Amino acid sequence: MTLKKGKVYRTQDFAKYGSNPTRFASALVKKGSLIRLQNGLFHAPKQGAFGIVPPSEAALLKGHFGSKPYLVTGPSVWNTLELGTTGVESLPLVYNTTKTGRVLLGEKAFEFRRVRFPQRVDREYLVVDLFENLDRAGTDAKTVAKALSVAVRNGRFDPTILQTQAKRFGTRATQTAIQTACDGNF
Repeated sequence: MTLKKGKVYRTQDFAKYGSNPTRFASALVKKGSLIRLQNGLFHAPKQGAFGIVPPSEAALLKGHFGSKPYLVTGPSVWNTLELGTTGVESLPLVYNTTKTGRVLLGEKAFEFRRVRFPQRVDREYLVVDLFENLDRAGTDAKTVAKALSVAVRNGRFDPTILQTQAKRFGTRATQTAIQTACDGNF
């Protein structure tokens, strides 16, 4: 078996190599081919100039969730919308379909939220997500709504899609703020 350096594996990934994948993974850990991150999650170490390179955030999440859907969001994503946010991400926000709470994968902490989110994420959904999480974004609703109004006028966001996404995923306050921004009532 060839392990891909830097990849995160789940115990079930080793099921095709024997009747007891847990024992198989444990043997690879003893041999030094894998590092146990936590129960059922392993990392194939990749050597860098300064030692073992930890797994990337993306590799950790892909390894943890497998084929289950998830979405990474938060200040780093919202800042790209150019709506006046300047938040700095201290704890990545991960929407998923299975669990809520602070989760440690290896040595990296994440905030998981079990919420509904679209299968195909567009910029308009991310605007709704921003309004739903203003406390984490380093701004307020009025500032974002004003910037959104200008962005809609300039054609950066589709007002119809914005309002549809707000109705599907936003609270009443978010729906109102987006409606006001789309109408240009500032």
